[in-house]
Amino acid sequence: MAEVQQDTLGSTEDTLRFLDMVGLFGTQAMIALGKLANPATGKAEKNMPAARLFIDTLEMLEHKTRGNLNSDETKVLQATLTDLRLMFVEESKSPQTTTPPPSEPAKPETEKTEDKVKFRKTYES
Repeated sequence: MAEVQQDTLGSTEDTLRFLDMVGLFGTQAMIALGKLANPATGKAEKNMPAARLFIDTLEMLEHKTRGNLNSDETKVLQATLTDLRLMFVEESKSPQTTTPPPSEPAKPETEKTEDKVKFRKTYES
């Protein structure tokens, strides 16, 4: 009869990968909710559809892995989802915080022509 090798290290690695993945989706959701600064822009910006996508993905992961997670994995996933859902509801109720940059007031037509740089060609003989 063939022996089945128990891979305890693999399960520890899988747990760490799973927790990293939950953390990754959680962080991305918090960036989309405007709770963390976007690393690309350095600004906190809301993107509610993206936040909803990350939360929905974690919910799908919860449903698909039900009964297959250890207690630590279950606790982290549930705590992350609870926090994100509360933040989502909170941010959905608040007005949009990102405002477009103020535009410059319109200048009269005479000022607009004065601002233009005029180029002249000169030829030396």
